[in-house]
This record gives sequence, structure tokens and C-alpha cells, in this order.
Amino acid sequence: MANPLHEQLAERILIDLRVEGLEAGHHLTEAKLEKLLSTSRSPIRAALALLAERGIVEQIANKGFFVKNLQAAPDSQSSGEDRIYLAIADDRLTGKLPQDVTESELSRRYDMPRNAIHRILTRIAREGWIEPREGRGYRFAPLIDSMSAYRENYQLRRMLEPQGLLCETFRIDADMLARLRRQQEIVRDGGWQSLGQIELFETNSQFHEGLAVLSGNRFLPQIIARQNQLRRLVEYRQTLNREQVRQQNEEHLAILDALETNEISRAADLLAAHLENAMVRKARPAIFDGVTI
Repeated sequence: MANPLHEQLAERILIDLRVEGLEAGHHLTEAKLEKLLSTSRSPIRAALALLAERGIVEQIANKGFFVKNLQAAPDSQSSGEDRIYLAIADDRLTGKLPQDVTESELSRRYDMPRNAIHRILTRIAREGWIEPREGRGYRFAPLIDSMSAYRENYQLRRMLEPQGLLCETFRIDADMLARLRRQQEIVRDGGWQSLGQIELFETNSQFHEGLAVLSGNRFLPQIIARQNQLRRLVEYRQTLNREQVRQQNEEHLAILDALETNEISRAADLLAAHLENAMVRKARPAIFDGVTI
């Protein structure tokens, strides 16, 4: 049986491979994955070995791991674990799950083996919306659970994120901008139609957290990452509007265009408008129907 942590890291690596649109033969460096996953190389190697067993990557002696065949992976959100993950998210947001739960309770509720439930809960814990209780079970963290809270989340981000671009410590990082552009171009070139809800959320989160890193303020990336964690369940609950994704992607690319031509003030204005537009597009009462947390 695979270690739950290794399973979780393998899933996180797979999501990154998809949103990066990496082609067969691309070298997966442990240094980059170590930075991405905030963990040591030993569990990363174990996660890559799992992906190699499944034919998604291949290990070449004395050279490392390389992308082999992303088509060998299940389609986004098609696996049983992804479906249960999303069901837990929706059931928690609508109050069908209490604040405190155990693996055995969830195993019975979702008719899934306990080891699979453990992997899902490990994944949720790494995302920050559940934590192990001392002694027994898990406790869900506070979430955005009302229209006013959802709007306030966007208002806070609108106050902070554009100002991050205007900080005196802001610096252009060509590698970071190239990575963000590559992800957004994957969305533009068909990903807005083919990527799943989880992958699109990750791409969006990485875009905003990447801009926060460029601010040079050590606290801003943490704040934006936390705000993304808080809104994760609400975003998952929305019906995926592909046209809305396309519009959002166009706005992201316009922000990157401005940054790459050193039009920082314009980029900040575009980012503020983007967050305002996103709030108007997404903060609709219907997404909180049935929410009783």
C-alpha cells in the first residue's frame, strides 16, 4: 500500500504537470519540485516512483525522472478519489458534514475504503481546510460560508494585490513571469475547455500567489495563499462556466503583458479591475443555496 503522503505528493505533481502543459521528455528536477511542494527530496522521489509505476513519468538511470505520458493518468476529476474529495467539499459547505469527523465515519458515508479516505484527508489537510484533532479524528477549519464573507474576501484581495505590484520592493522576475505566462497560455490554447475545476483553481491560485511573490513583501504571499484556501470550497461548488474561465484568462494575460513591458502602474490597475470583475461574476447568491455552516 502506498504511503498517503506519497500519494498526495504524486497527485500534486500530476496537477502541476497538467497546468504546465509539459511534453514527453521534459526533465522533472527534484530541486524545482522541492520548492513547489515545500518538502524534502526523499518523499518527492517516492511520489515520482508512484507516477513511474503508472506510466506517467519514466526514470532513466543516472539521469532522473522525465515526463512520459500524461494520457496515462485519469482524466481530471474522473477518479473515485477526486469525486469523493469534491463531495466532501460540497457536503461541508452545505452543512451536511459536522465540524468534527473521523475516517471511519467518512468511509461509511462515502462507501470508500478507509485508506483512500485517509489519502483524501491528507490532501485536504495540506490544502489547509481540515486539521487532525489531538487524539482522534479531524476538525474542519473555518471557511467562507456566506455571500458577505465571499465578497469581503475579494475586497481584501483588491485592497492588497494591486498594491503589491506598487511596493517599493517589487521586482520583475523573468522566470516567474515566464512560468505564469506558460500556464495561462495552456488555458488560452484549449485548457479553458479541457482542464477540470481543480486544475483551473490551482492555475488561478498560482497566478495570484506568483504576483504576490513579486511584491517582495514576505507576508503578502502568505496572506493571498490563505485567502485562496478559504475560497477553495466556494469555487469548487460553482458550476464551471467555461466562458467565464476564458474571460478571466484574457485578463490574466493582459496583466502579464503590462508587467513584461514594465508598465507596472497599468498592471496594478488591470489587476484591480480583474478582481472587481471576478467578484461581480462569481459572487452570486445561488452558490450559497443550502449553505448552513
